[in-house]
Amino acid sequence: MANTIITADQTDTTALGHINVPPAQTWNYLRINDIAFDVPTPHFVGDVYARLPQLFDKVECGIGEDAVTWMAHAAGDARYVEVRAGEPHDPIVIDVDAAGCDVSDTGVLVRSGAQATIVACSHGGAAGATSASLLRVIAEREAQVTIIELVACNEDQQHLDAVGIEAAEDAHIEMRQYALGGGKVALGLCCNLAGNASRFSLDSRYLASGTDVLDVNHVIRQRGRNTRADIVTTGILADSARKTMRETIDLIHGAKFAEGSEIETVLVTGDDVVNKTLPVILCDEEDVAGNHGASIGAISPEQLGFLGSRGLGEEEAERLFARALFDDAVIHAVDDDVRQAVLARAAAVLGADVARDIAEVLGYDIREA
Repeated sequence: MANTIITADQTDTTALGHINVPPAQTWNYLRINDIAFDVPTPHFVGDVYARLPQLFDKVECGIGEDAVTWMAHAAGDARYVEVRAGEPHDPIVIDVDAAGCDVSDTGVLVRSGAQATIVACSHGGAAGATSASLLRVIAEREAQVTIIELVACNEDQQHLDAVGIEAAEDAHIEMRQYALGGGKVALGLCCNLAGNASRFSLDSRYLASGTDVLDVNHVIRQRGRNTRADIVTTGILADSARKTMRETIDLIHGAKFAEGSEIETVLVTGDDVVNKTLPVILCDEEDVAGNHGASIGAISPEQLGFLGSRGLGEEEAERLFARALFDDAVIHAVDDDVRQAVLARAAAVLGADVARDIAEVLGYDIREA
């Protein structure tokens, strides 16, 4: 029988390279093509009782094969969920609480005509901890899938988060992604719109402050005819945070009449932030449409004047934008434990009083730590 994999002590590490490499190797002089992590080395003891079906091995994740292999090994066990049409199904919740090294490996098969909601939340963490979440989703014909991904880690923690999606004909996937903190965080996503008329929409929001490092790679492969992909990203960079955002829409030969768009808006509130944005459209087909753009800046003097007339200074205005991000994350957290993790992160970033006010305004209870 095969060996179970358990995580090693945090001092026993392996170097992981080639994380979040974009499909097109461009702008190498900006050192924007990948990031490296030192992660705990898996050890092999005992027996394995669960592995995902082999069809999940073919699902591409934007974070890269080396990272996927490490996460699958370090998890030691895998969770497989199948959702069938006409059967009631509660939200599928993936809870990564990094009290040391917590790694999850989840595969979800959404059968033809079925509907599923998946919530993946990574939070907590001891000082110096490494955590990771690997989620692979296969959406069959006319399936409808909602994915909510939240990362609310501590400043002294590193985290890897990978999502891979396969979409068949007429499958619709809606995803909301919240990066709310973490000392060093890598988010990788790949959605393969293989079926005709399949759809994918992503609303991605992030806050990076202090000395946080946030590294993101969004890859959309459009293979089917009449496919549609929309990526909207908004974020806040404060203090000395560093962020790299790679967004690639790949219009592959055969994807007639496909449409893809990507746009990012970044609010810079710190003098020492580092922001890198790499929007890319790859095209190997005629009769397609691809659009991309990025807007980066601070609060304008006109906006500050307007807010000042209502009693808000610059620092208060910046905190208002951050609060709006947490408000939205709490609203879309469909599970109470996930909601509490977001509120705990809001308390760490904005203060306990603000977190309690968010909970009260939205009609939720907040658990005291």
